[in-house]
Amino acid sequence: MKNILLLLLLCCFACKNQTKQNVVEADANPIESAVKSVDTIDLMVYNFDELEPFFYQDDDKVHVINFWATWCAPCVKELPHFEKLKTEYASKNLDVLLVSLDFEQAYETKLKPFIVEHNIQSKVVVLNDPDSNSWIPKISDSWSGSIPATIIYNKDKRQFYEQTFTYDELEAEVNKFL
Repeated sequence: MKNILLLLLLCCFACKNQTKQNVVEADANPIESAVKSVDTIDLMVYNFDELEPFFYQDDDKVHVINFWATWCAPCVKELPHFEKLKTEYASKNLDVLLVSLDFEQAYETKLKPFIVEHNIQSKVVVLNDPDSNSWIPKISDSWSGSIPATIIYNKDKRQFYEQTFTYDELEAEVNKFL
């Protein structure tokens, strides 16, 4: 419980210190797909050991993994940038994974409705592992635990970012991996 409270405080501190701005809605022309409803969303919930293989895939793709939560305003603000990136770079072997750190009691009431309302097309998984003191440094020894946070990697290099991205910043970083 102490670890969860520490993570919550770190995340809230990071979100609180960001400039409050209006939430940017998802692009008007989302990827064409079947219409999602809360009932059709099957969230995959992982502990860190189960999720860790996503951080070390040895293939020809560029992987973008973003840690976020529905209660984090800077996270929500940058999500459309990841969606746009997924759409615009679909032909360039780019994979986007959104790792939600929402709390278990919010999966049905907040997370799933958020995914539907914002027409999130990227793969969304949940990390539910209370031992944040052990898994945060495994992601990056420089990570304080605040969100948003992003990993971009390919088979040759990896970079961790503890920041909020604009689309141009995110695109510039991804292009370093292509």
